[in-house]
Amino acid sequence: MQLTTEKNGTELTVHVSGEVNTQTAPELANLLNEELPGVQALMLDFAECDYVSSAGLRVLLNTYKQMSASGGFMNLDNVGESLLDVLQNTGLDVVFGVQ
Repeated sequence: MQLTTEKNGTELTVHVSGEVNTQTAPELANLLNEELPGVQALMLDFAECDYVSSAGLRVLLNTYKQMSASGGFMNLDNVGESLLDVLQNTGLDVVFGVQ
């Protein structure tokens, strides 16, 4: 997995490429924990992401809760069919902003 970030004031975009699985999810969680203070708008770009495991979904849900608690919002952008299916099957598509 590779992560790149773009920060513009209180907006943060994280580009995720590769797989978010049990081994790589902590890396995503750590990056988000470091970058989120002061962020009001978080966009996670999954255009280059091949797979998200349950560990990755847990990171997304925890991040969503953190953003909501601080009055911010989170969007999942460029979500592929496989991730969209998982989000729809778990009901998380209505929780997260999915594009």
